[in-house]
Amino acid sequence: MGNSGSAVKVCTDHQGGINWLSLSPDGQRLLTGSEDGTARLWSTADSQCHGHFQGHESYITFCHLENEAAFTCSADHTIRKWDVMTGQCLAIYRGHTSIVNRILVAKDYLFSGSYDRTARCWSVDKEKQIQEFRGHRNCVLTLAHYSSRDVLEEDEEEEEEEEKVSRDLLVTGSTDCTVKVWWVSSGRCYQTLLGHTGAVLCLILDAPNRELFSGSTDYTIRTWNIVTGEQLKVFKEHQGSVICLELVNRHLYSGSADRTVKCWLVDTGERIQTYKAHKHSVSTLKYHAGILFTGSGDACARAFNSRSGVLQKIFRGHKFIINCIQVHDELLYTASHDGTLRIWDIRGICKRNKRRLKKERSAQGRGSQKGSLSRLFNNKVGCMVQQENGE
Repeated sequence: MGNSGSAVKVCTDHQGGINWLSLSPDGQRLLTGSEDGTARLWSTADSQCHGHFQGHESYITFCHLENEAAFTCSADHTIRKWDVMTGQCLAIYRGHTSIVNRILVAKDYLFSGSYDRTARCWSVDKEKQIQEFRGHRNCVLTLAHYSSRDVLEEDEEEEEEEEKVSRDLLVTGSTDCTVKVWWVSSGRCYQTLLGHTGAVLCLILDAPNRELFSGSTDYTIRTWNIVTGEQLKVFKEHQGSVICLELVNRHLYSGSADRTVKCWLVDTGERIQTYKAHKHSVSTLKYHAGILFTGSGDACARAFNSRSGVLQKIFRGHKFIINCIQVHDELLYTASHDGTLRIWDIRGICKRNKRRLKKERSAQGRGSQKGSLSRLFNNKVGCMVQQENGE
């Protein structure tokens, strides 16, 4: 438990720290965005660099990869779209007046959030700004997107004709301590979610359940009804800023500056696990097949058994903070401020975890049969045999 792992490959092509790592929907490529002002495209088949995107005049803050196009945003106030096959810059989106922190691609829309206190919506193909969302009193750090069709009943929908045409909504989190929900078509603010007393650093959306989760420098996670704007629960046990969130099967994982990750049951608000061993802030999270992978300011990535909280492996080799991680085809990818992309073989962990899950399911199956007999036998005296819920 907790043994150290060595990277199967170290990619050192960037000349500056890597701020973000994006995996294409088909899993064939990775995109890295760097402090050196460039982005690089990597094949997951051979781990080689197959594209070098140059043109930004300052460092890249964030990147997003589709199957055929790549998007990068920068401290030079612009967003760029790239052809993944040729490396050609296809579009430059200009309009922000400060650092662009985050981008999000949804349908034919490109959304962006900036230090200029605005979020903006662009036409992906026409290189044109469609909408500006103005109302935050400080910089916009994080974004989420959904359609009202996913969450609203017909009789709940807005009556304005222009908003009937496009029911898309944008969610923005800001250092002004608020979360805002906007109609994309009109730019009008639909909801302002008040409650946080610190900057909102991360958002995660569960549209089918009408829920939004926000993590903040006030040490809390809050969950909101995105139709009514009602604050549903406050998760309070962290002792530092909440930096990253991951939602899997109604389990919420939160990484914090207090050097821990916590797992919460969304439906009850109960904290059911704490993952320790980090020597610095937890900067990024990724859940994969019962394993929780973390990246930290202590330059290590870690793998935990998500249910028991047991540390299964430490991945050492980076020199500075790990900013982003991805998992694909039993390989772990870690991108760091030291400028390297490291690739780790996690087949051993995955196999052990699959065997463990198989044994647990088998035991639960046997337990279910025994439980049925026990309930039948004890029915007259009102006894119920409780079975543990699986993740």
